Amino acid sequence: MRSLTNILLFFFLIVFNNIYSQNPLKTKDHLKQQFWVDSIYNSLSSDQKIGQLFTIWVATKEGEARMNEIASLIEKNHLGGLIFSLGKIEDQAKYTNRFQSISEVPLLIGMDAEWGIGMRLDDAFSFPYNMTLGALNDDNLIYQVGKRIGIHAKRLGVHINFSPVTDINTNPNNPIIGSRSFGEDKYDVTNKSLSYLKGMQSEGIMGSAKHFPGHGDTSKDSHKTLPTITFSAKRINDVELFPYRELIKNNLSAVMVAHMEIPSLEKEPKKPSTLSKNIITKLLKKKMKFKGLVITDAMDMKGVVDFNKDQSADVNALLAGNDILLMPNDLDESTRNIKSALKSGLITEKRLEYSVKKILMAKYKAGLHKNEKINLNNIVDEMNQDEDRALFEEITEKSITLIKNEDDILPIKNLSSKIAYIKIGDANHDEFYKTLNLYTKVDNITYDSQRTLLNDLNPYEYVIIGFHKSNKDPFQPYKFNQEEKKLISLVSQNKKVILNVFAKPYALMDIETKDVSSVLVSYQNNEIAQNKSAQVIFGAIPALGKLPVSVNKSFPLNKSIKTKKLNRLSYGLPSVNDFHLIELNKIDSIVNYAIYNKMTPGAQVLVAKDGKVIFNKSYGFKTYKKDDPVKWNDLYDIASLTKILSTVPLLMVEYENGDLNKNSTLSSIISQTELQNKSDLLVNEMLSHQSGLFPWIPFYKETIDSISKFPLSDFYSKKKTINFPLL
Repeated sequence: MRSLTNILLFFFLIVFNNIYSQNPLKTKDHLKQQFWVDSIYNSLSSDQKIGQLFTIWVATKEGEARMNEIASLIEKNHLGGLIFSLGKIEDQAKYTNRFQSISEVPLLIGMDAEWGIGMRLDDAFSFPYNMTLGALNDDNLIYQVGKRIGIHAKRLGVHINFSPVTDINTNPNNPIIGSRSFGEDKYDVTNKSLSYLKGMQSEGIMGSAKHFPGHGDTSKDSHKTLPTITFSAKRINDVELFPYRELIKNNLSAVMVAHMEIPSLEKEPKKPSTLSKNIITKLLKKKMKFKGLVITDAMDMKGVVDFNKDQSADVNALLAGNDILLMPNDLDESTRNIKSALKSGLITEKRLEYSVKKILMAKYKAGLHKNEKINLNNIVDEMNQDEDRALFEEITEKSITLIKNEDDILPIKNLSSKIAYIKIGDANHDEFYKTLNLYTKVDNITYDSQRTLLNDLNPYEYVIIGFHKSNKDPFQPYKFNQEEKKLISLVSQNKKVILNVFAKPYALMDIETKDVSSVLVSYQNNEIAQNKSAQVIFGAIPALGKLPVSVNKSFPLNKSIKTKKLNRLSYGLPSVNDFHLIELNKIDSIVNYAIYNKMTPGAQVLVAKDGKVIFNKSYGFKTYKKDDPVKWNDLYDIASLTKILSTVPLLMVEYENGDLNKNSTLSSIISQTELQNKSDLLVNEMLSHQSGLFPWIPFYKETIDSISKFPLSDFYSKKKTINFPLL
């Protein structure tokens, strides 16, 4: 019995080890893949094999002349891949087709598209930064982000996304990671990285986790210098490497290695991790059993260029265990150095074959054995879908995080309260202020000096302070300046202050918030974040997010105060509520037709479903003089809108219940009453003023004396009636 148990245990360990150490580059039709790889490899010259190792940077915005140079490099150096960057969608697609057509071996196309293709291309879609995603409690939304990025990448002919960023950002002063990280909790970073990866993989896009072995606790930028990680090997194994182990188990195709000095893993001083055999071959490949592509971070970064001047960084990178040499500092020199090392025997033919065949396996996995052209028709529209905008909105709404709420002042319940708004920071705030005013009157307070500010704020019960910083990229300044800190302190000592931070949460490390009544973190300063934050403040939507990093003792990791939704209209995209923008856009043509034909000088149209406004637009002018345009905050006399605001919603309910249709007659819905010659009137004709009924009966005239024109005492009283009966 013991013998059988040992055999079963041995068999289990073999199976487990095979699963754990599986080759993520293998495809289901592995025999066909291997035949293709071998046939391509055997057809290559030595120079062509060396060329497969290199991936160079391409920015289509640099113009036709530079693209011609790239084409020449592809042919001359037999390049293995391209990493596309700055430009526009159609240009990248066009040049990808051109470059693929002239390459002897299909090119592996990569991009740094951490938060979407829009990270690099002006007209492509961008999702929220990883730290915003880190505030979510629903990892399925992150899977959807990975999936949509995968769809966009595939449509554009991209095969590998150098993402997800699996760095655990434990250093608030990290200059290069920050909002690119999902947060500081290793379990949450792992789960979210895995969800993102699986989403991309579902569309056939390969992921490359970065920056191995972990760039989250540095205070220096490896683009500019060589950061040093002083942690022990045990700490790195327990924390920084944790996400990689889980992703490797889940078919991770590639790992990108960072340029860092890590004394606990590499004893040689000032040796970048990218060039360390101990870190890449011994740790990543042997100990962690990773069999996918190993890719260097850009080889033109100062973190490697300035710390490997006496030797060839590219040769050392290959010897250390890398497969793809990304963005060499000097392609021709790098090629010569590899060729020389191969000739001298420093790099063996077997070592070259090992990496080139892995690269070819990845190309087969990407479908490059078919090498189909990118169809340019509708490509921009197909990479900017309503589905993307709806996902962006849902993520933003569910990420907003309430971390302080004294006396439950949020959401603001009494709309008759006097509320002031003060904008600080150096970025736009228009959508935030506009949305606040959708719920009640909020006064925008500008001030010349803080001395006079308290005077101006005297009538107000609440003061909303919006801190707005640039949303251009994750590296923008995000801290409060001294004047802004003093303002918050001054106002919060005298008023109930709601501080809304439209920047990374680390901004709060520099300010004193003990007197601030409520603190809301919105992470980014885009229009959707501003719109949704205002809705949280007034209870149209609940606060649901959690803090993905620790700020201080008051605001620790995972800090979260949930709020409940009040019975107020919220605002959102129609596609979230099963409406189609194409159908709603027909409203424009109807209203514009009415204005053109002088049926009305202007109008406002609002469409709401299930308590959410999904269309709200103003048209034309208030009069035919065209001197006063209709604005979003104009108020209307609703005396003439009774039918629209009361009858129509009731009829809509009857229609949805199946008790009413377009052929319903008046008698079919008022069956208890004798309607005589009006029994066969169609309801839809009555609503469209086509039934033949007299348009207006002035019943009020029966209550007025025909001679004196004064109200009749039978109907009107000069004294207030107590207990007036409800009619």
